[in-house]
Amino acid sequence: MKITGDIYNVAKVYNKQKSVGNIAKAGQVVPKKDVVSISNDARDFQTVSKALKDVPDIRQNKVDEFADLYRSGGYDISGKEILEKIGKSVMDKKA
Repeated sequence: MKITGDIYNVAKVYNKQKSVGNIAKAGQVVPKKDVVSISNDARDFQTVSKALKDVPDIRQNKVDEFADLYRSGGYDISGKEILEKIGKSVMDKKA
């Protein structure tokens, strides 16, 4: 592109666009405080997880009950019952 005419005036137009001017001094910056909000679902989850920590993984009373029953010879289960339970468990997992 060839520019003809007064090149000085063209340069003045570009120089005017580049000038910024004076910047007013900013006032005092007031920092905002951080705010954390927890949703109701998160609060419920937190309550449930705290309650579950208090529940033991093993129900010792049930373990003791079966141990006593086994030692006394009163715990008698057939192989057929075991097979039925295993089969039901496998079918439940597939569904």
